[in-house]
Amino acid sequence: MKNKIMAMLVAFGMVGSVSAVEINENLSINGFIDGSISKTDQNSGDTADWGLDEIEVNFLFNVGSVSGTVALDSQDIGNGSEDDLEIEQAHFTYTLENGVSLTFGRYGSALGLEREDPAGLYTFSRAYGGSAFNLGNIDQVDNAREGLNISYAADAWTLGVSIDNKRGSVRSGGVKDDLDFEVSLSYTGIENLTLNIGHRADNEPTATPSNDVDVTNINATYQVGKALLGAELSQIDTASADLDAHMFLVDYDVSDKLGVAVRYSSYEESANVDVDKITIAPNYAITESLGAILEYSDVSHDTANSDSDLIALELTYTF
Repeated sequence: MKNKIMAMLVAFGMVGSVSAVEINENLSINGFIDGSISKTDQNSGDTADWGLDEIEVNFLFNVGSVSGTVALDSQDIGNGSEDDLEIEQAHFTYTLENGVSLTFGRYGSALGLEREDPAGLYTFSRAYGGSAFNLGNIDQVDNAREGLNISYAADAWTLGVSIDNKRGSVRSGGVKDDLDFEVSLSYTGIENLTLNIGHRADNEPTATPSNDVDVTNINATYQVGKALLGAELSQIDTASADLDAHMFLVDYDVSDKLGVAVRYSSYEESANVDVDKITIAPNYAITESLGAILEYSDVSHDTANSDSDLIALELTYTF
């Protein structure tokens, strides 16, 4: 779908777009308005939602070798205190002539095939529900980081190292919170192939060291004619359990306006609970800026009475 901006176009989970409204030579603006109608059928009870899901406005600055981003975001519109306007991201990047870039501020993770906002996905839902396997979804609680990202870009690969902390504090009330780190490598040396490998260590405060989490993610996309093939493998290691997840995605462009995405995903919700999900999502570009996705998803859950079916219609306006 032509107005959907895939996550692999944006390096290291930071805001970016193939288009923006230029205000002057140093400032441009882009963003999106996203709304949906959805219904979930489950044995324990049906649910339905209707309305705006998210609004985001990104201010993109560029002065010489320094660029910056401030992303203002509001979610769950009309849902009381949860629809407050927030600063989703705020960071600046200093780019050196030798391919090294330094980014400081609040930004997202480089891990995950579905690490974009709704305007960057081929489906309405995410592969792993609301679980921790949505590694780079910056709209999910605790996925935004504050720190320093160092990256080096060569012809066929890009290496990134992030030193950060999701709380923005390394010591509070005498309790030390060790810095987290993330290492990611992106390889594009084979035509039509993008391969991403990354590892992240989230170090919890010294008062709760058993909550430390290590995450490893491998994902790849390959363009074959009109079809985009995607695959992902993730592992989350904690003191209590080692959990795995994987996903396969095919998006086929039937025409310049119509596409169809098919996705299969499976993840361990806990050591004894697996969740499988099959998604079919036709998508249509109504205009260059307005797109629609119609999705049906079937979720099989090991927990009794937790299987569900989702049908949703999403409209996304990008600018």
